[in-house]
Amino acid sequence: MGQRENRHWTYASVRAHAVDMTTFALAALVLIMMPGPDQAIITRNALVGGRAGGLLTMIGGVLGLTVHATAAAVGLSALLLASATAFTVLKIAGALYLLWLAVQMLRSAARSRRSPASDDEPATAPPRRGAFLRQGFLSNALNPKVALFFVTFLPQFLSADAGSARAEALLFSGVFALLYLAWFGLYVAAVDRLGRWLRRPAVKARIEQVTGVLLAAVAIRLATASAGH
Repeated sequence: MGQRENRHWTYASVRAHAVDMTTFALAALVLIMMPGPDQAIITRNALVGGRAGGLLTMIGGVLGLTVHATAAAVGLSALLLASATAFTVLKIAGALYLLWLAVQMLRSAARSRRSPASDDEPATAPPRRGAFLRQGFLSNALNPKVALFFVTFLPQFLSADAGSARAEALLFSGVFALLYLAWFGLYVAAVDRLGRWLRRPAVKARIEQVTGVLLAAVAIRLATASAGH
């Protein structure tokens, strides 16, 4: 009898975990698809560096997510958010980096606007591939809002009866990373397919201008954020 009850509990537990995982995946996908700095930077770099530039930025972004996911799993993110000084240092560093990127985008937009209307030749040489990877990585690694996500949102889906909360947290983080790669992989392919039109100087300048303004707005919001919001 006890064995049958234990087996029933196992089936119910597995089903509950499957429901939690599905709910988390859907919620995570919605968050990933929402316009933000990742999408802005990936769009711009896919236009400047082609599909390789977009994919490298995407890989850098997921590596930045991995930093916060791992830190959250071992408890470092909670300590970071609990320390006003550490949180302030990280958010200021992140805000300054995003502002620097915003200035680069706006300067690039000005150059694109002055360039001849050619669909085939870029106005300037694209950055080295390492720059794409670095931009994607730092935009997430220096963003305390990403740490806040893994500390506040992810634990809502952890099961009290899980064998290892840390292992389960890493599993959910892995699912988030896979969804991130899947969505932005498709997104980069779409941008690359429309690249000939999107790389027209007038269109490219407008995209870079919008990207710069968006990154500046995110930087200001990040700089004025508190650990609890």
